[in-house]
Amino acid sequence: MEHLINQRVKDIEISGIRKFFNMVAHVEDLISFTIGQPDFPTPEHVKYAGIAAIEENFTTYTHNAGTFELREAVCQFVEKKYKLHYKPESEVIVTSGASEAIDIAFRTILEEGSEVILPGPIYPGYEPIIRMMGATPVHVDIRKNKFRFTLNMIKPFITEKTRCIVLPYPSNPTGVSLSASELKEIADFVRGKEIFILADEIYSELTYDSPHTSIATFLKEQSIVINGLSKSHSMTGWRIGFLFAPESISKHILKVHQYNISCANSIAQKAALEAVSAGIDDALMMKKEYILRRNYVFDRLTSMGFVMVKPDGAFYFFIKIPDTIPLNSFDFALKLVHETKVAVVPGSAFSEFGEGFFRLSFACSMELLETGLNRIEQFLVGLKE
Repeated sequence: MEHLINQRVKDIEISGIRKFFNMVAHVEDLISFTIGQPDFPTPEHVKYAGIAAIEENFTTYTHNAGTFELREAVCQFVEKKYKLHYKPESEVIVTSGASEAIDIAFRTILEEGSEVILPGPIYPGYEPIIRMMGATPVHVDIRKNKFRFTLNMIKPFITEKTRCIVLPYPSNPTGVSLSASELKEIADFVRGKEIFILADEIYSELTYDSPHTSIATFLKEQSIVINGLSKSHSMTGWRIGFLFAPESISKHILKVHQYNISCANSIAQKAALEAVSAGIDDALMMKKEYILRRNYVFDRLTSMGFVMVKPDGAFYFFIKIPDTIPLNSFDFALKLVHETKVAVVPGSAFSEFGEGFFRLSFACSMELLETGLNRIEQFLVGLKE
């Protein structure tokens, strides 16, 4: 029966991140710098809110868009944090993680033949959905622009088929953000054109050198903003995301969401309410620790001779493989596992423009970072001998 499977589904592949992680997960004594999973537990008060929801039998369907209480609280959250103004009754949808938010947004705005402009390298979760919609992903090589997806990089790729520009900042895998002035330039250029902005801002609470700015502060009417609690509150498994858009857009996305999952998990919604209200600043403690780790890893990698852009958000380094190592990114990562028992993600997992690099997550303890980096340093010394 396999010949009857939708060809577009057959043509897509499992994420290169997961593929490599699954391939090496069996290795004993492995130090993994692969998955973007915060190593902090979900805050205690948030967990207790989830427990209370179960004990109070809050286990039924909610409004398709999520409980009004949560929608109201999350609108207050983004207004306080990012000066974004959305109506809780009609301009926010609580989703099953940011991944579902991205899926329903693309399924609402894309048609056969549409083009979507994305930076490269980029997280691999966008392209498969774009292709399943019969649309075309158009990657822009941002490697020579210090991984900054600025207007001058975008403009040459605009065509009459352009339907959407994806702005994933802070970026996975590079950790790079865009400044308010850079975002305003893009907004001014796109304003009035029949082009959506999909702003994936899941790492917005984890910025280190300057506060996060959303492009929706300049271009709300054409922007779909994706956010969630996986990274800010270490709630990856709770699967709570948020989609913000003007009512004229969100009312159509809500239809796709309704037929997709009906509503987000009711218990997780109660925990999310606690997170965005009483836990509005929960990310600050994690951020302080990530800054220490970032600075330590940057100093160590630089001393080894690696070249990279120092990330100003998220918890990743995207590192160039030295020219003296004649291996592609997959073979380099595999050799690192076999010889040092350290796992990183091959850059090829992040589009063709990630080749020649590897991603290292510093979302793990300082002890593991030190041990893992020691092993990588020994690996490099061995290559020179």
